[in-house]
Amino acid sequence: MSTATRSLPRTIGAHAILITYTVIALFPVILVVMNSFKSRAGIFGAPLTPPTPKTFDLIGYTTVFGQGDFFHYFQNSLVVTVLSLFSVLLFGAMAAFALSEYRFRGNTLMGLYLALGIMIPIRLGTVAILQLMVATGLVNTLAALILVYTAQGLPLAIFILSEFMKQVSDDLKNAGRIDGLSEYTIFFRLVLPLVRPAMATVAVFTMIPIWNDLWFPLILAPSEETKTVTLGAQLFLGQFVTNWNAILAALSLAILPVLILYVIFSRQLIRGITSGAVK
Repeated sequence: MSTATRSLPRTIGAHAILITYTVIALFPVILVVMNSFKSRAGIFGAPLTPPTPKTFDLIGYTTVFGQGDFFHYFQNSLVVTVLSLFSVLLFGAMAAFALSEYRFRGNTLMGLYLALGIMIPIRLGTVAILQLMVATGLVNTLAALILVYTAQGLPLAIFILSEFMKQVSDDLKNAGRIDGLSEYTIFFRLVLPLVRPAMATVAVFTMIPIWNDLWFPLILAPSEETKTVTLGAQLFLGQFVTNWNAILAALSLAILPVLILYVIFSRQLIRGITSGAVK
């Protein structure tokens, strides 16, 4: 029996598992988007079926754009996510370069200390973070969210990027030093272009928790001027009556940036995740 024949059942089994997982993962997203285009009766009457001419209704989207200041919430989420992502990638890459390139006393301990940030949820320090923000006058500002999300994303970014930067050829960096390049030039022009797949991986893994977070916006920035998309969707949740059309429409619109990011960085993301799997 040939190797290809023996591996066929394994291939079929692996694809079956992946397809099953994909269906399970995408089913809630498809359900939300599909029901956002239905009337209230269509949502509760047939939630698992696509919109029909009888159940199709854009009342959810008209409510979101009419009653809620959705564009302002979207802008707040976009500002917080972009600035947090930029800070995580910049400072995370610089810290990873220092840890992987330079040997100094406490190098290993520093790496272990940063790795603790992956294992310990930042929400455990919510009370201390809130006290700090109150003391510094940053409550109800987007800066508070940016600082928290940057601190939240740095440990994972440093952990991933440092492993990739260790694989960058020392000969390349030493050649740059011989040519008189500064360490900053080596970092930005030689090292960063070679770890773009890792940067894309970190960007996706960092953006999704920030964009979808409800905890810190609710605690640190609940005012009308600083509400994010996820917090703004709570406007349509009532004690007795809940506007499910508007909630599903708001969530559907909130999904778009994540999908766009994945489409842009999908190739780099796959390269980053699978790098090192094949030698």
